[in-house]
Amino acid sequence: MTEAEKELEGVRMLGLKLPTDPRWVNLAEMDLGEILTDHAYCEQKAATSCISLIQGYPEREELVRELAPIVTEEWGHFRSVLREMDKRQLKLGRQRKDEYVNKLLAFQKKGGSRDDKLLEKLLVFALIEARSCERFRLMSLHISDEDLKDFYHRFMISEAGHYRLFIDLARKYFGEERANARWQEYLTKEAEIMEELDLRGDRMH
Repeated sequence: MTEAEKELEGVRMLGLKLPTDPRWVNLAEMDLGEILTDHAYCEQKAATSCISLIQGYPEREELVRELAPIVTEEWGHFRSVLREMDKRQLKLGRQRKDEYVNKLLAFQKKGGSRDDKLLEKLLVFALIEARSCERFRLMSLHISDEDLKDFYHRFMISEAGHYRLFIDLARKYFGEERANARWQEYLTKEAEIMEELDLRGDRMH
């Protein structure tokens, strides 16, 4: 199997319809301070998103039980990125607007019931985790720094688990047929978003 075929296989396992341009890793490696800064804020936002779900749906006992440890894990990831930056004498920059996430949020169905909104949130979070997993995998395979290869391999494994958790919760609460149908719509939209956005090495998405 060629490298290109391996990349496509990895994308298919996550359900994504479009692989990341392979040049992205090279661009990211050119300024580690920028990509690590963006990565740190992504982990921070992942933690706060889980907190928001717990606060918004406390009656969903399995959701609360499953997401509570993820909050701790994501905040631990934020701290891990900060330690990596300290080790490399890099400074955390300012948080930047995340065009990728904003475009996904804009695709959410407006109105509807409180439960309808939960389905949209779960699928958006699953998609963000899936794309993060794919990009962490690329970093773990292709970045030249051996320490960072191991660093990102660990993140890849974690994000894969989070992706599966959000998808499983969506299917549990809303049924496989409904959740899968909407998931396919999100995957199609996400591929369009990926094609629209400029290729930037200072963004995880």
